[in-house]
Amino acid sequence: MTARRAAVLGSPIAHSLSPELHRAAYVALGLGDWTYDRFDVDESGLRDFLAGLGDDWAGLSLTMPLKRAVIPLLDEVSATAASVEAVNTVVLTADGRRGDNTDIPGMVAALRERGVGQVERATVLGAGATASSALVALSRVCTGPVTAYVRSHARAEEMRGWGERLGVDVRPQEWRHAPEGLDAPLVVATTPSGSADHLAAAVPRSPGTLFDVLYDPWPTPLAAAWSVRGGPVVSGLDLLVHQAVLQVEQMTGRAPAPLTEMRAAGEEALAGRGGRRG
Repeated sequence: MTARRAAVLGSPIAHSLSPELHRAAYVALGLGDWTYDRFDVDESGLRDFLAGLGDDWAGLSLTMPLKRAVIPLLDEVSATAASVEAVNTVVLTADGRRGDNTDIPGMVAALRERGVGQVERATVLGAGATASSALVALSRVCTGPVTAYVRSHARAEEMRGWGERLGVDVRPQEWRHAPEGLDAPLVVATTPSGSADHLAAAVPRSPGTLFDVLYDPWPTPLAAAWSVRGGPVVSGLDLLVHQAVLQVEQMTGRAPAPLTEMRAAGEEALAGRGGRRG
């Protein structure tokens, strides 16, 4: 098979675990001539980077701040990516550049792996780009309202608007009331590192499932407190692995991608950084 290339783009990008995950997949799939690298690319450099790619390129993973900036540069965007106006996967073919969002089905797969198939209500902590992807995932697993705890009126209106577009009953609440939302059957924490640490003291005695999208450092104080109470915890590494599995399948045309090997590579890489799995 002809040697192929892939990479993850973003800025900053040095922290990304994607190379470890994708390279482990290539080894397991017998794609020894495939390579996967990381490149620090911001919005201003994205167009030129894409223009310089040769026929040996199979695909790209995108992280911030490129998930929205890439859309005008694509020939096709999947319905999933269009629903949140965010692309994290670009597959390069003879027919052009096709954009997709594997974060959303990756979230659903990570939840199902931990036994969460359907819940009657949910809580979302935060209102950024990851929160909008979480709402799409919740539209597939939550049958009732989603309470979103946010820091400003503008963020509240933004989340309410996403809910209307996605058909999700989103009920924004002020961030100071976030402890009240921890009693939901499913809590999705999408906030930056440190933002939800104070909520560790408010974890209920019998918590539902926590999906904390962070993975380094791990566990977060909230995730650690949740585990102590006996509640199931889905981590950011779980999400990262499941979305990468879908990227590998799209870029290589091989399915299923080796989930076990990819997760092991991610755990090893985190351990090498001083992080650990909870």
